[in-house]
Amino acid sequence: QVQLVESGGGLVQAGGSLRLSCVASGRTFSSYAMGWFRQAPGKERESVAAVSWSGGITYYADFVRGRFTISTISRDNAKNMVYLQMNSLKPEDTAVYYCAAARSRVASMNSDRYDYWGQGTQVTVSS
Repeated sequence: QVQLVESGGGLVQAGGSLRLSCVASGRTFSSYAMGWFRQAPGKERESVAAVSWSGGITYYADFVRGRFTISTISRDNAKNMVYLQMNSLKPEDTAVYYCAAARSRVASMNSDRYDYWGQGTQVTVSS
């Protein structure tokens, strides 16, 4: 069993930045692929980014590319942490952001591949 706790959300002005963090319990964190997802009010959950167990393979949603930094998603297996760096935020980025873990080592943007989910952290971007 893996428990995930997100942090780092909050209120930020358009154009600002936030770094979300997710800490995982358990000794097998390094064997899990990790992902970030988000869900805005009245909308379906969508994938944001994913990283393989080693951190060597990453995937990003189309809306991330060109706006967020190249190192948007990263992980520190020694600390059981995964991060999501978000820059140039827009009001449409407002959502609850969730961290998820997959027993598979393979990074995936498909939420069905994930076995464990955090409670989410609210990100609000004001115009």
